[in-house]
Amino acid sequence: MNRMKNLTVIALLLIARTALAADAQGRVPGGNGPAELVFHNGSIYTVDATRTWAEAVAVREGRIVYVGAKAGVAPIIGPKTQMIDLQGRMLLPGFHDSHVHLIGGGIELAECDINGMTTLEQIQKALRQYAEKNPDKKWLRGGGWPLTLENGNPRKELLDAIVADRPVLLDAFDGHSSWANSRALQIAGITKETPDPPRGRIERDPKTGEPTGTLRESASQLVVNKIPPYSHDENVAGLRRGMELANSFGITSVQEAAARDRHLEAFGELDRSNQLTVRAVASMRVDPAKYESQLPQFVEWRKKYQGKRLRAISAKIFLDGVIESRTASLLEPYLGGDDRGWLNFEPEVLKPLAAELDRLGFQIHIHAIGDRAVQCSFDALEFAQARNGRRDSRHHMAHIQLFHPSDLSRFQKLNIVANFQPFWACADDYIVKMTEPILGPTRSRWLYPIRTVANTGAIIVGGSDWSVTTMNPLDAIQVAVTRRGLQEGPGAPWIPEEVVDLPLMIAAYTINGAYVNFQETETGSIEVGKAADLIVLERNLFEVPRHEIHKVKVETTYLDGKIVFQRK
Repeated sequence: MNRMKNLTVIALLLIARTALAADAQGRVPGGNGPAELVFHNGSIYTVDATRTWAEAVAVREGRIVYVGAKAGVAPIIGPKTQMIDLQGRMLLPGFHDSHVHLIGGGIELAECDINGMTTLEQIQKALRQYAEKNPDKKWLRGGGWPLTLENGNPRKELLDAIVADRPVLLDAFDGHSSWANSRALQIAGITKETPDPPRGRIERDPKTGEPTGTLRESASQLVVNKIPPYSHDENVAGLRRGMELANSFGITSVQEAAARDRHLEAFGELDRSNQLTVRAVASMRVDPAKYESQLPQFVEWRKKYQGKRLRAISAKIFLDGVIESRTASLLEPYLGGDDRGWLNFEPEVLKPLAAELDRLGFQIHIHAIGDRAVQCSFDALEFAQARNGRRDSRHHMAHIQLFHPSDLSRFQKLNIVANFQPFWACADDYIVKMTEPILGPTRSRWLYPIRTVANTGAIIVGGSDWSVTTMNPLDAIQVAVTRRGLQEGPGAPWIPEEVVDLPLMIAAYTINGAYVNFQETETGSIEVGKAADLIVLERNLFEVPRHEIHKVKVETTYLDGKIVFQRK
């Protein structure tokens, strides 16, 4: 009932907004002259409040000026109007990635990129080739190794066998573990006597106590602190690579998760020079060690980084780790011991921090994976509402892997956005071999409960967390509607109660993604008055077998009516 009420209110608001934006001929008030682009002869899914299908869409000066029947667009077709015959292809609003790391992932593409590699032999070969191609690099960095590698605890000797004279540090695919060779550990001063840092763990040989080479959470920082930081030019280059990939997947809007000052500078430079090919909200990372001094700086950055396509309006709280390495925070112990993981901010710190960020007008973006982290996030955001009053904050929680059933309805009750990474919601090796065995069947039932949360009336958005996994929204959408891996084909879904439908997932990556970034009046659907952020898909998603959605290619991506990607 609550869900239907929310949808009705949203629908009425959008219909009213559209009525105000357009005149009887579908033109934007004040606009004149013929359209520059007209899309027709295809499957045009607008994702407006009533999920309308249209026959034609017209664009002038980067804005949508007509949506409707093909006959109705005739009056604004002129001699220079570019008529784009879709030939049965699909037109959608541009995709929105609500949790991504464009700069870090883009930098990683130019390093020792081992994403997608599954065997030790593949990774060692890639490292050898990278070292040979970069003989002058003092540090060899990269990332993407799977947590299933060497039982999640790869040893330093395996890297030493390839590179022993230079330090090597490779991040795991999830960003919560690192793998160092002996030289890197030596430079960082990590020995058997080195204590585990707060909220981190140095993996050790059970017989000798010597560091194995695998570092968890904050322990990785012991090595990172010894590496010269990336230069501004490297950050800009990484952003360019990340944007290029995003545009190729039809992504026109992002929320950059965990932005630091150097990331803001890179985004800011490209925005000022009109080279930013995505709309970007920067979510500034809150540091547990210095958050009190950060808040005034966040206020300054919010003023400074308000450009054409960039807004620094969100604050990212990294609350816990991941289940596979037992660093996610749980209400009950992991099976086989009494370890429950940990929080990076204890409740007595998190609650007033959330309240102050909320008072300052920031959107709060929380990384929460374990059920205790999820529960504490709800408690903190509820505390902020009680102290400051409810406002249009659009706070959101990302990853949200494991829930206690009593918390499932709290997104809707507290008006918090549920930011899932749907690509992870299948029985892959991580779930089957590493997650379910340390949770047990009762808790595992509540892994990625997208359908249950949606049924409460909560707003669902989707993100990739790239470069952790694929940035392609169509990959994630397929997994969400099948609860199966991309290559598995038809079959029984994992936790079938949580399968969702295609309209829900398209909305999660379009209009709802626009909503979480406070830009649903500007983009996110194909409606008169909005920016012409559009994508052409080679096939109509509603006519594609569910297990083949990921095979559909983006043909063209438009931002403000200009092409930012075109498949060759």
